Amino acid sequence: MVLTVFAGIAEFERELIRERTSSGGEAAKKRGVKFGRPSKLSAEQINLGKRLIDTGQSVREVARVLNCHHATLYRNLKNKHV
Repeated sequence: MVLTVFAGIAEFERELIRERTSSGGEAAKKRGVKFGRPSKLSAEQINLGKRLIDTGQSVREVARVLNCHHATLYRNLKNKHV
């Protein structure tokens, strides 16, 4: 019976921690905090990559120039709508 009570208290405490963590994350997002890994390419590099691709260079060549993987370049071009 004592173990059941301890388990209930532990579950309640875990739920409180989860709520505080989630509300802290929401507050940080409202303040403009960016979560996750920083972008490999800046906006200028993405624009340069798009211009180079438009002039006829392959995506792999442009990715080599920008020192990134070609999948990274594709993803940034798709997401940024440059």
